Amino acid sequence: MDFELSADQRAFADTARQFAQTALAPHAAEWDREAIFPREAIAQAGELGFCGLYAPENTGGLALPRLDATLVFEELAAVDPSTTAFITIHNMATWMLGTWATEAVRTTWGEALTSGQKLASYCLTEPGAGSDAASLKTRADRDGDQYVINGAKAFISGAGSTDVLVLMARTGAPDSGAKGISAFAVPADAPGISYGKKEEKMGWNSQPTRVISFDNVRIPADHLLGQEGEGFKIAMKGLDGGRINIATCSIGAAQGALTQAQQYMQERKQFGKAIASFQALQFKLADMATELVAARQMVRLAASKLDAAAPDAATYCAMAKRFATDAGFMVCNEALQLHGGYGYIREYPLERLMRDARVHQILEGTNEIMRVIIARRMLEADAPDAIR
Repeated sequence: MDFELSADQRAFADTARQFAQTALAPHAAEWDREAIFPREAIAQAGELGFCGLYAPENTGGLALPRLDATLVFEELAAVDPSTTAFITIHNMATWMLGTWATEAVRTTWGEALTSGQKLASYCLTEPGAGSDAASLKTRADRDGDQYVINGAKAFISGAGSTDVLVLMARTGAPDSGAKGISAFAVPADAPGISYGKKEEKMGWNSQPTRVISFDNVRIPADHLLGQEGEGFKIAMKGLDGGRINIATCSIGAAQGALTQAQQYMQERKQFGKAIASFQALQFKLADMATELVAARQMVRLAASKLDAAAPDAATYCAMAKRFATDAGFMVCNEALQLHGGYGYIREYPLERLMRDARVHQILEGTNEIMRVIIARRMLEADAPDAIR
């Protein structure tokens, strides 16, 4: 069991760190303050391959393992968790399209998405279907060589500023549950699509969040991803990776916060000496570092299991998401505490890192739902040793 990164993995991480420092760090505070969606910076990330990290090569993607993708996302999130989180969502939608789309749709959208010239949103959540995603009501009804879509999606990242929507909609009977859901690639400017107001949020301000409404939206039948009824399976496969992605964003935010705290403790003086000399604060720093390393290793373990298509991968993805997002927020909060009053003002990045990290405990399945997934697996009759 080798925990060391390869030379290629270190090179990916180094490239991402350099990009984060030059393209994200100088602007992240302004994007947050002014709620600016940085399409130009995301396109620059696409030039480095960061918009199609694990998308198939036949769409221009790098087809990297999920483990390698976490190395890139962590470095970006250490500077700007909000923009990075959108890039991870775009990667997930791009991978779904590249994996399940028809040849015609892949040809139209594949390389445009993996290059970052076009952007994608992922549309699963609805006003009445959050944790219970299988209860979604948005419909897609077949009409000859088209599908007609009606319904609404809520809390959609990038909505109104992206180019294609990877949409989950019901094609089966209203009571068909998960088996009646299908996935589609929908042009974001198709007639009949309207966007609600941009939500005012606690964090994640560099990416717009809106409700999307569909009123008799017609798309070609070949925009179906996979087969009818496979949408929920596709969504869950996406969410396993999405949970790793968002956990990684928490790790990145926590690493950024920890680095800031280390520097501040050396610089800040009280009672005639640097606060780094106070043992109580040293212990706090040690606990933060320990929690962060534990979370990072859990996420990398889950990513490795997903790459290996292990039968327990989904359980480990849920565990990693639960632990890393809780630990990441804790580290950001403690780092802010170490800064005292300075951590609470916007001159320092701590308050932004903490605000951006908070939502990670909610999305891609709340941490309460992660506990349900883990416990159900452990209590299955054929899985007495499910977690070993």
